[in-house]
Amino acid sequence: MRVAIVGGGPGGLYLATLLKGIDPGHDITVWERNAPDDTFGFGVVFSDETLGSIEGADPVVHATMEQRFARWTDIDVSFAGHEFTVGGQGFAAMSRKELLEILQRRVAELGVTVHYRTAAPDVDALRREYDLVVAADGVHSTVRARYADVFSPRLDLRRNKYIWFGTDLVFEAFQFFVKHTEWGTMQIHGYPYSDAGSTFIVEMHEDVWRAAGLDRTEREELAPGASDEYAVARIGEIFADELRGHRILTNNSKWLSFTTVRNEVWHQGNVVLLGDAAHTAHFSIGSGTKLAMEDALALAACLHEHPGIEPALAAYQQERKPVVESTQRAAQASLEWFENIGMYADQEPAQFVFNLLTRSRRITFDNLKERDHDFANRMEAEFARHQRSAKVTPAMFQPVSIGELRLRNRVIVSSMDMYSATDGVPDDFHLVHLGSKALGGAGLVMTEMICTSPEGRITPGCTGLWSDEQRDAWRRVTDFVHRRSTARIGAQLGHSGRKGSTKLMWEGMDEPLDAGNWEVVGPSPVPYGEGCHVPREATRADLDRIRDEFVAAARRAVDAGFDLIEVHAAHGYLLSAFLSPVSNRRTDEYGGDVAHRLRYPLEVFDAVRAAVPAHLPVTVRISATDWLPDGNTAEDAVEMARAFVEHGAAAIDVSTGQISKDERPAFGRSYQTPFADAIRHRVAAGTDVKVIAVGAISSYDDVNSILLAGRADLCALGRTHLYDPQWTLHAAAEQGYAGAAAPWPDQWAAGNRRPPTARTDKVPPRLQLLREGAREDVHLRWRPRTAQSVS
Repeated sequence: MRVAIVGGGPGGLYLATLLKGIDPGHDITVWERNAPDDTFGFGVVFSDETLGSIEGADPVVHATMEQRFARWTDIDVSFAGHEFTVGGQGFAAMSRKELLEILQRRVAELGVTVHYRTAAPDVDALRREYDLVVAADGVHSTVRARYADVFSPRLDLRRNKYIWFGTDLVFEAFQFFVKHTEWGTMQIHGYPYSDAGSTFIVEMHEDVWRAAGLDRTEREELAPGASDEYAVARIGEIFADELRGHRILTNNSKWLSFTTVRNEVWHQGNVVLLGDAAHTAHFSIGSGTKLAMEDALALAACLHEHPGIEPALAAYQQERKPVVESTQRAAQASLEWFENIGMYADQEPAQFVFNLLTRSRRITFDNLKERDHDFANRMEAEFARHQRSAKVTPAMFQPVSIGELRLRNRVIVSSMDMYSATDGVPDDFHLVHLGSKALGGAGLVMTEMICTSPEGRITPGCTGLWSDEQRDAWRRVTDFVHRRSTARIGAQLGHSGRKGSTKLMWEGMDEPLDAGNWEVVGPSPVPYGEGCHVPREATRADLDRIRDEFVAAARRAVDAGFDLIEVHAAHGYLLSAFLSPVSNRRTDEYGGDVAHRLRYPLEVFDAVRAAVPAHLPVTVRISATDWLPDGNTAEDAVEMARAFVEHGAAAIDVSTGQISKDERPAFGRSYQTPFADAIRHRVAAGTDVKVIAVGAISSYDDVNSILLAGRADLCALGRTHLYDPQWTLHAAAEQGYAGAAAPWPDQWAAGNRRPPTARTDKVPPRLQLLREGAREDVHLRWRPRTAQSVS
């Protein structure tokens, strides 16, 4: 092949070495606009997985890199005068300049032609002359811009400000300095890369940056390659204690706002994107150099394995794009965490540190426990102390109260519609369904949405509380839960609104009934989606009647023996439809801004709260975002949650979406938790109101991680409990917990240990294990090899 590579950074050069190594007959030319000794940045960090791939693909490059690595296992966090260290992580870093020198020598040895200080020829000309054109020309890629109509790039420019420095202070580990200043919270991300220096990045919210006067040079035009000397001086003053008299080193150092680059398509014809041209991920979660070199490994392999250019490029995109997108999701969570770092300023130091370490959701409590058992134990002990608990247990098994209702643990069986009632009456199915979940160990079991009237049902199979017969049937369920388990049971009350009169889920979810339809109402005549009912706009008489139906249902719920009542104002049902501008187009007092859209849901909530005895908690479930450009946002959710708290909500159950078929949710593990996190810190902080996280929480590790980080007070799990009705009991057994927070029913006590699943007669080689254990070092620090580099 004849290959043209636009961009002589690590990704482009490494691809050239790999292709030449696979087939010396390849004719490869690289264009790099900078001089060979020009480089931006200071250090680059690699994972063990990436290094293993590099070693296998080009041992010469790996062996040379290996000689230059700074290696360590610790992360140090300095916060509010407290110092924390967690070990067992595993990092390797080196100078970016040395990495480029290694790759430059290697391509020269292999006969690759590199034009330094030279802009690449026009890409259309390259496409005609070369078999393959690789765009490795960075975040501002000219090749990507030329074919933007094909690649469909999305550039997400964030608000935080950051500046990249080096220092002759050699850190011993990955270092986070989180500093509360008179202007707000600032942080340093730092790590060593050699015997003589460290990278450190200063980051803060734009508002903090401006308040501190660091925007003074915002409109100055710096010469190419020049650094912001005013920023150097100011950062030196602000972080004087952290730098301990050491110098700040600069290299084109200036204030930036991070841009996340995403491309729908990575290749077109014989042109392909690589590295930052294809994608970026925030520096707090990974290295752009690492990702670019991984791209090069995959692209070289695909070109070798496939007979033609286009199949090879398709395979490259198919292999790398999901991996990169997963990294970008983690990086996005990390980026947003640092954007909102001021929100956590009042956290207990131990909880703050755990929150920081688990911010991307890639590191969890179990990960940390495996790597640094002592640190994990400290986190559990701190959580127990903060909860004023006498016993240190897994966080999920610490007791908690919602209002006056005391729960043995922090696991909730989330509301899940079963569509299995007749005329709204729950039957044996509901008894077995909810009874089994209560026996399974959860602290609180929630019913499906119990509808307040026949017209308020979603489907003909939905349960209700508009009759005494239904009340008595529910009493049978609550009596069983109270008599046979330690769980508490809550009733979720709701009205389907415009999403009513539809088929059972397995017959056609959200599809209108073929027969037996009833009239549906909503705040405005806006259907849920194409092919759905167009609701009649609710009149004042409708709103009064529906409010009174909620009250009557709440009173029956009390009589039926429920321990808690939740008002369902999420998922596009009637109250949710009033809250969302997507479905609420009213021009009266119930439409308009969020304060007016809140009026009717608050009227209903107030009426329910007034009808229920004071000792019984009333909670509310909300959709914290509509996942639509013109819908509710996280900021609206904070305002809505604050209003419900002011009106007496004992807990906010934080869900999202389902307001429109056109929604575009950002699905992923625990994907709704950040909304609960924001409400807990911005609304519920300093109150007794609890915040419940829900949504793709599927492991006890996720539950413990969410609780220990302070992102929520309780976790609700739905599908997980359908898969395993005894999930909480099994989680206790797997964590070695046996206590009052998860008691096994006497009848099941014999099964409270996991059954053996493999051979138990295997004899491990003990001496070998001892030798391996002796080599393990949880707390490996980077110690410079030259004494003069030590301060």
